[in-house]
Amino acid sequence: MIVMKFGGTSVESAAAITRVAGIVRAREARRPVVVVSAMGKTTNKLLEIAGAAIGGKREEYIRQLHDLRDYHSREARLIVPLADRAELDRFLDEQFQELTELVKGLAVLGELTPRSIDAISSYGERLSSYIVTLGFRHFGMPAEHVDSRDVLITDKRHTQAAPNFPETYARLAKTIPPLAAQSVVVMGGFIASTEDGVTTTLGRGGSDYTAAIVGAGIDAEEIQIWTDVDGMLTADPTILPGGHRVKTISFAEAAELAYFGAKVLHPATVVPAIEKNIPVMILNSRRPDVPGTRITAESVHCENVVKSIACKRKITTVNIHSTRMLMAHGFLHRIFEIFDRYETPVDMVATSEVSVSLTIDSTRHIDLILGDLRQFAEATVEHDSVIVCLVGENIRHTPGVARRVFNSLDGINIRMISQGASLLNISFVVAETDLLRTVTALHEEFFATLDPNVFERKEAVHA
Repeated sequence: MIVMKFGGTSVESAAAITRVAGIVRAREARRPVVVVSAMGKTTNKLLEIAGAAIGGKREEYIRQLHDLRDYHSREARLIVPLADRAELDRFLDEQFQELTELVKGLAVLGELTPRSIDAISSYGERLSSYIVTLGFRHFGMPAEHVDSRDVLITDKRHTQAAPNFPETYARLAKTIPPLAAQSVVVMGGFIASTEDGVTTTLGRGGSDYTAAIVGAGIDAEEIQIWTDVDGMLTADPTILPGGHRVKTISFAEAAELAYFGAKVLHPATVVPAIEKNIPVMILNSRRPDVPGTRITAESVHCENVVKSIACKRKITTVNIHSTRMLMAHGFLHRIFEIFDRYETPVDMVATSEVSVSLTIDSTRHIDLILGDLRQFAEATVEHDSVIVCLVGENIRHTPGVARRVFNSLDGINIRMISQGASLLNISFVVAETDLLRTVTALHEEFFATLDPNVFERKEAVHA
């Protein structure tokens, strides 16, 4: 068995689902289990509907509900066989009646709780997975729909629930293999439920995580993440078009890249795969013949020092200075206790004898954090920052990497620098306005020559 995950752009229309059907049919002999995201931007639209409801904008949310139903019905009817049209209409009627009642309830309450967010945002995957199932039948494949909420069990931490792995794996092992022996199984990503049957979600981007959990639960031979890029690249294509494709990369490197902004992979995805030693493939649903990127447990020898450059945007740098730090103990504990109190994760840390600089990606509680820090230290913030991260197994073994970084970035102000505790990365902070110049310079420095066993060159990298 293999797990094949398709993102929102891969199932956004009848034409897109037709492409997906062709990709899956070509791998039908490998007993695929297909995990799909919501169609297009459906999750965003659902949350907009919720926002209109709690804002008392009745006409607006009713219009948005009608538009969303029309969109799903229009695209589905293009790929659902005539024999299944009545079933499709019944399903859509049921789902949108439930959704409408939920939205009306939100309008009465005038409040959107985490539990309500999960309930309303779950409809995207519930709709897409069922429509894709019927579509596969139209294209000649036996297909069975499984509601992910029946097999993925989590805690009650709504909007970012943590899986109960023993229970989830037991349910997956019992449910999926018998169905996959006869049919293509289709499931919605992102959604799950508590043991009491209350709908939860795994957080935005959680469909990748779903695919990895399912793969681990059924002992899949491979987990495939189908997206709209050719795999992992040497640079973020939204910043520097034309990066080279990375043919193979280790789980450890992929995890670092994912955490520091490589959007082709959800950061948590690799965890279940690592534990079960299941390779993960990153593939392009619009160019299925491209071999993509293979992520494996073992590292692959590479002549290049760096495998890829990742960027994490919308970062805030917090600078803390106090002469009380000098020769004092417990000072760092006091600082990080404040961030813990306000549930604000810290990405990077750099320390000197009397100062600490760190980065955060959420400013929700920044005023309260600064207020507490200023009880015992000077604290300032710099907004509009970006973490640029060089990732590669060879960084730990190669002297002079930092020198090459600084030489290539001559004239660019580096606000903060840190080598990760994993020794797989060198990360530093620059202003958002310097991002393109920074990535271009680093790409020219570290990827002028390429190991052909690890990279496929794409010519004409340009800004």
